[in-house]
Amino acid sequence: FFFSPSSAPSPQRCAAPMAAPAATSANAPKETVYVNNLSEKVNQEEMKKSLYAVFAPFGPIIDIVHFKSNKMRGQAFVVFRDVPAASSAVRQMQGFPFYDKPMKLDYAKAKSDATAKLDGSYLAKVREERTAKRRAEREERKAGAKKEKAAAPKAPREEAADAEM
Repeated sequence: FFFSPSSAPSPQRCAAPMAAPAATSANAPKETVYVNNLSEKVNQEEMKKSLYAVFAPFGPIIDIVHFKSNKMRGQAFVVFRDVPAASSAVRQMQGFPFYDKPMKLDYAKAKSDATAKLDGSYLAKVREERTAKRRAEREERKAGAKKEKAAAPKAPREEAADAEM
């Protein structure tokens, strides 16, 4: 099979299988794009630079948030200045092979702190309260797990070891 530019499919037909229609997005369009299925083998700084290089053509980027924690590994948030840039990125980059893995994109569930700071709706106190609440919930879960572990019956080996002491 010989490939020539005249026989190339139109860009719309090429992008269609990879692009997800906006109607299937779980979240309403926002300036912040949630990206997951990212490679976990790339260090944090290189990942941020690479994400910037890939998403910069769609519009001005305010912030890129990428964590390496167990809960957030393989995920990032890219914050654009406006919704049309974010929408264009979501449509065109869905399934894009990035470090040998196809990216999965959606709009973020909530407004990012960077966007809130730009429009003046950022409240540091609300964020601190939310962080404190999450920390308290985490501590409760840990305490509950320790109680369950302590209440669980010991295995026969452990009982024999305790009897010897």
